[in-house]
Amino acid sequence: MARITCEDCLEEIGDDNRFNLIHLAVKRVKQHRQGEPFLAEGKNKEIVMTLREIAKGKVSFNNIDELPDQFEDLDDETAGAEDSPVVS
Repeated sequence: MARITCEDCLEEIGDDNRFNLIHLAVKRVKQHRQGEPFLAEGKNKEIVMTLREIAKGKVSFNNIDELPDQFEDLDDETAGAEDSPVVS
């Protein structure tokens, strides 16, 4: 996606309400500021990266509250795999 538009995001979330889009984006930006990784590739500012996540369907009203928990679970699994001894 070369350019991201509000229309791309609104199509993905299925709501033609820009006010709701702003609330979703702000909530996700706050998660990024608390250390959550981006789910979309790119080297843009955090708001543009957040809109890319929404436009790609990786962030929605249905999963916004569960995203931090998903990454905690992945971190726990990765840490457990690194700590386990290698048996040959």
